[in-house]
Amino acid sequence: MDHLSPEDARLLYADTPHANGNVSLIHIYDQRTAPGGTVRFKTILQQIESRLSRSPVFRRKLVRVPLELDLPYWVDDAHFDLEYHVRHIALPKPGDWRQFCIQVSRIHARALDLDRPPWEIYVIEGLDSFIDLPPGSFALVTKTHHAVVSADHGAAFTELLHDLSAEAGQPAPPQPWLPAPGPSAREVLTRGLVRTVTSPLRLAAPVTRALVQAAPAALAKAGERWLGHARLQAIRFNSAVSSHRVFETRRFPIDDFKRIRGLVDGASVNDVVLAVCGGALRRYLMLHGELPAEGLTAIAPVYVRGADDEADAAPTQLTWLQAPLHTELADPRERLAAIVAHTAASGTVKQAVSVPDIIAHHAPAATLALASQLFGRTLASRGRHTPLAHCTITHVPGSDHALFLCGARLVYFSAMLPLHDGMGLVFAVTTVDGRIVISPTSCRELMPDPEVFATQLRESYEELRAAAEAARVAAPERAPRRASRRR
Repeated sequence: MDHLSPEDARLLYADTPHANGNVSLIHIYDQRTAPGGTVRFKTILQQIESRLSRSPVFRRKLVRVPLELDLPYWVDDAHFDLEYHVRHIALPKPGDWRQFCIQVSRIHARALDLDRPPWEIYVIEGLDSFIDLPPGSFALVTKTHHAVVSADHGAAFTELLHDLSAEAGQPAPPQPWLPAPGPSAREVLTRGLVRTVTSPLRLAAPVTRALVQAAPAALAKAGERWLGHARLQAIRFNSAVSSHRVFETRRFPIDDFKRIRGLVDGASVNDVVLAVCGGALRRYLMLHGELPAEGLTAIAPVYVRGADDEADAAPTQLTWLQAPLHTELADPRERLAAIVAHTAASGTVKQAVSVPDIIAHHAPAATLALASQLFGRTLASRGRHTPLAHCTITHVPGSDHALFLCGARLVYFSAMLPLHDGMGLVFAVTTVDGRIVISPTSCRELMPDPEVFATQLRESYEELRAAAEAARVAAPERAPRRASRRR
């Protein structure tokens, strides 16, 4: 039996009835490339079944230890039922984007059954009124728990189900599988007791966890001292969240972002993404008469190498990069320049806030795992509070290659990410088919008008694109003068 890692256990323990750790990856396909121009649900089911043996994640479930005396175990699900995990639905007519966003939001908000392998896949048909897509397109929504597949490692999960060619042929027959016998409840408890007794730190875990839940206000103050965080003014997205979710998205040509970064020397595409998100927040809060005078700040999760990581291994240590969005600046070029100046001067290491690392130095990671979420929830419940940041911006890596599902080409890829009290707005940033996709996830009560927010994203991008075009037109007039100076 394998243990869940302490970091992943932290994500599991942070679940509440109204804020779970679901990560939903959203794929949309053009099935005109499939054999016969049509993909049947039965074929998709066969495709998924043929890939089950490629990862143990599909057929394993979590067993939690009584009193959390030990980290949860991974065990084979002896009653695994593929058709429970893979579901088939269709949008009613007209099958437009707004209907799709509502349906995906409802799927994402529902908690997973953690007595089964923690994943679900939804095949959604009836996407008949999408811009840039033909009638009859379909979607695949893969929902997992953040403790199983993080947003940063979602590409591996996506590629596992797909092929690199539309001519991949029929799915292979599934390989035989026999579940390994799992431990009894008594065995799990005994192992937990033994591991607890043999580790003084682990012995304190159940007591400390109870104290965390009983005295969250004290923990919040302690967390603020540990972080040494500047006091930020809260906005609507730093409130408690409900169990409802909203989702929207806008797609932009990558080439436009590359042209926009030319506005400021040293700018990167990531800087442009920050500027677009910051401009959208500025516009949206101004529309509601809620824009603070001080600039807003985002945090972005990044993986860096730990001291013990192999040189050729993937980075494994999670930190959070703080990124001012400079929403106090109305001029888009000035906003981008300020973002570039900050990222160039500070760097990832200087501005990283590693909440799990701070917690681990004071108590067992499996015990104080939900400290950062409690910190946000406790402060949110007081009405006036100091947030850690105003939103999260997360890059969700996709594939560098064209991907196909049963011959249908993947043309859209995005994600819905977890929310927590005190952090009610998350941007997922993805790339697919030559476009950057920016998709906000929020709570229905905090963002009752997601389509309006998406419009602000588009307008924020347009003002940067217009500034870049104006700079391009003016450039030839300045070029001869620069050339004469060089001579």
